[in-house]
Amino acid sequence: MTGAARAGRPFPGRAGRRPSPARRRLRRLQLRLTLAYTLITLAGVSALSWMVIRTDERSWRAAAYDEMDQRASVSTSLIYYTDAGLQLDGLHDDEATRGTPRVRVLHVATGGALRPVFTSPGPADPAVPAGRLAALARSAMDRDDTVRTEEADAGGEAVYLLARPFHHDETQEVRGAVVVVGDPSQWMGEHRRLAASVLVGAGLLTALAGATGHLLSGRSLRPAWQSLEAQERVLADAAHELRTPVAVMRSSVDIAGIDPRGLDPHLPRIRRATERLTDVVENVLTRGRLQAAGSELRAVPLRLDQLVEQVCEELVEPPGNGPRLLTTSLDASVVTADPALVRIAVRNLLDNALRHGRTPAPGPTAGIAEVHVMVRGATVAVADRGPGIAAADLPGLTERFRSPGGGTGIGLSLVREVATAHGGGLSADLRPGGGTLVRLSLGPGGPGPSHAGGAT
Repeated sequence: MTGAARAGRPFPGRAGRRPSPARRRLRRLQLRLTLAYTLITLAGVSALSWMVIRTDERSWRAAAYDEMDQRASVSTSLIYYTDAGLQLDGLHDDEATRGTPRVRVLHVATGGALRPVFTSPGPADPAVPAGRLAALARSAMDRDDTVRTEEADAGGEAVYLLARPFHHDETQEVRGAVVVVGDPSQWMGEHRRLAASVLVGAGLLTALAGATGHLLSGRSLRPAWQSLEAQERVLADAAHELRTPVAVMRSSVDIAGIDPRGLDPHLPRIRRATERLTDVVENVLTRGRLQAAGSELRAVPLRLDQLVEQVCEELVEPPGNGPRLLTTSLDASVVTADPALVRIAVRNLLDNALRHGRTPAPGPTAGIAEVHVMVRGATVAVADRGPGIAAADLPGLTERFRSPGGGTGIGLSLVREVATAHGGGLSADLRPGGGTLVRLSLGPGGPGPSHAGGAT
């Protein structure tokens, strides 16, 4: 028994083979989809990060100028005039003129030139040329309004400048300006930390998006992967299984061409190869249908016992490869299944048993394919008296490309797929006295027949 799946080696050349061109194209497509998803995410995250950083920078700049304007406003309110002239004593005692940003007062001297008359104590200012401060103060005085600007110091670093004019108490004439010099680093520390956090977060989000895109593209391509693998399995099955019958037919024709007896002595061999070729094509097409249709079966109520009986009658005559003894024990059984698939599965079971279930021991039945078929409920059991197999080999019975005895190679693997499609399964056990018992179940339930009963 187990002609389609007895101990043997896998189909040569399959292990370690390189991916097919179609599979490589699908991999490249997945990488392109991942790259596109990552780049789109990167563009969106970059734009969002730029907006966040720019908005935060403007917010801190506005806060800096607000503080500088507040210091300038307080300073101008503390400047006053008496008969003795300009008085700046209030500036020395107020908090607004201490620390940073530093406050400078420029006053119009005799002749109209601006000269500094007060500088608040504190850390050194950025190195801004005195002429630039005077020009900014003159601009504020000419406009009679607050002037804000951003300049570069001697070292090229940015500096915030603000000038606010002040007036003579009696004449209301503009007599000078308060200039506030601010160092952006005083406010931008928090901004830089935020920018660093945003950039790191954007990088992590982009990496996560790339990984997610790779996963999603892989899942979206999964049907294509499965379809490709199904096609490759069908092609591999066809290439593996068609090789033997085609080789037999070709060799028979070649020999017949040089045989003086002509073609007649070789016709039985050619006919058997043709029948084998027909079975192979039918099995390959059935496997393709199962793989393409998935769980969609054309299931209808059918008499399982009658279907098995018809298959048995088809296989008994002509005798085929040698003497065979096929007996049956069929209980009336109605199941909901796909008739075409079940017929092929039962035929593969019987053909497998008849080919490889010959009695090996000497005796009156030696060399005879002694096979008994049973139907109990939704289970078809096929028992033979062949050499049997080791218990350790049972799990590999239904693997594809296990055909050391010349079996169909995909026979039992196809039977297992048909059983699985119907919610059942395929199992095998050693028989007492030699041989193998294989059960095909077309639905959930008990294990089915556990022994070979009498013939009918």
